[in-house]
Amino acid sequence: MLNSTKLGTTSIPKLLATMSAPAMLSMLVQSLYNIVDSIFVAQIGETQLTAVSLAYPIQMLVFAFAIGIAIGTSSLISRRLGEGKLAEASRAAQTGLFFALISSAFFAVFGYGISLGFLMLFTSDAAMLDMSVSYLAIVTSVSVGVFVELFCSRTMQSMGNMIIPMISQLIGAITNIILDPIMIFGLIGFPALGVMGAAIATVSGQVLSMIFMLIMVSVKKFDIQIFFKKFRLKFSTVKEIFRVGLPTMFQNAISSFLLTIMNAILIAFSQTAVAVYGVYYKLNSFVFMPCFGLNQGALPIYGYNYGAGNKKRFSKTVRLTLSVAIFLNCVGLLVFCLAPVQLLKLFSASANMMVIGVSALRIICFSFPAAAVSITFVAMYMAIGKGAHAFIITLLRQFVLVLPFAVLLGQFVSLDALWASFAIGEYATAIIYIPLTVVIVNKMFAEKMKYVEDGFLTSPIVINSTIMGDEIPLPKEEKQKNFDSFSSAVKNNSDSYRTVEVFSDFKESDQNNIADKNTSGK
Repeated sequence: MLNSTKLGTTSIPKLLATMSAPAMLSMLVQSLYNIVDSIFVAQIGETQLTAVSLAYPIQMLVFAFAIGIAIGTSSLISRRLGEGKLAEASRAAQTGLFFALISSAFFAVFGYGISLGFLMLFTSDAAMLDMSVSYLAIVTSVSVGVFVELFCSRTMQSMGNMIIPMISQLIGAITNIILDPIMIFGLIGFPALGVMGAAIATVSGQVLSMIFMLIMVSVKKFDIQIFFKKFRLKFSTVKEIFRVGLPTMFQNAISSFLLTIMNAILIAFSQTAVAVYGVYYKLNSFVFMPCFGLNQGALPIYGYNYGAGNKKRFSKTVRLTLSVAIFLNCVGLLVFCLAPVQLLKLFSASANMMVIGVSALRIICFSFPAAAVSITFVAMYMAIGKGAHAFIITLLRQFVLVLPFAVLLGQFVSLDALWASFAIGEYATAIIYIPLTVVIVNKMFAEKMKYVEDGFLTSPIVINSTIMGDEIPLPKEEKQKNFDSFSSAVKNNSDSYRTVEVFSDFKESDQNNIADKNTSGK
């Protein structure tokens, strides 16, 4: 059985390394999905590469729905596990799976129509339109792979298991890498399918990953029940999932909208500028995906210790994660600055594409350190159920503080100046949210302390990870002992204490009765 209590007891550096390393590798592997298709397609021609770049925003929209449901569910699961509410954690998992299946069915039915209408806004080139629509028709109709695989992976991660999701990602990526040249160029007897072959390779990898995850979920023993068992929708659970899930969807959809609008701006310069931006977006995944993986590993630690009311462990996790994230993105900055030519050669860049691309990569990469701050804060807010703040951060860094500068600088200065809008958006967002986050986190934990000190004890105590009670009717004297221990532990930010299930009948009146009894006994 997967033991979730380690999230509240293991040392933070060791726990973060254990949780994040597999997640970082998984996200690096995930970035291969974003880049391998484009590398092989670029060998056919720049027109084909542009066709895939124009299709990418819809692909991102599918991912936005899938990751929103997955993170909304996993955030709720980790918080309920931290509170010791296993039944509610199981209900959250089953509700999340239900919405993952419903959403994949929606894209399977309506994906083609959405794709065609979207792409006609950007090109009237019949050949390019045909390639883009063919690619998206396949990706959307078989989106069940990405929906179910992401749901299962994030659910496992919320319980502290990072290895199985990593293996799942490896299976998908290796399948994609093997099938891409076979399907695109027509090797070992297969027909050369070009852009359509790239789409088939992608969904094949996603479906195999999904099958692997479903097998693992079936044979492994968990703290919670994932598959439907006496399942019925409960509004409060749906509300909690989408309180985090919807902002997550929107913030990932913003990336899709940013791609769409930037493509519209860049196509006024040239088709090559669109291709360059598409290449940059694929390349930056190798910088951001490790950072996302780091925070993906930290997310259940945030949620669990916030649910347990352990501010010391929570704050230590944030500081350590932020430091590592900034370091990783600084490494990415150096790579983009020092080796832009080598990176662009991966995509068989033409001379014109090389001229535009080198400047783009060297200018945009200075946004990376500030982006690490925003990515870390977004994960933290999602983990503690404050999805609105996660959404606002994403809205600022990818939309509100980027597009106006992109339009103005592109219109009145130059294409090179336009690339600087990314750094403006990232640093402005970080400057706004660093002090604001300190205030918000302190206020939230202060409210938890007040809840305890006012006598509304919601939990018995687990000392050194040993459960003293889980909805067991203890004598009031024992409840008083637990209350005193809990109050002391929270005030001292002890790492050895966390909270579990509810003793709803223990309030100030119980303390007064115990005090009266002790007085009369004397």
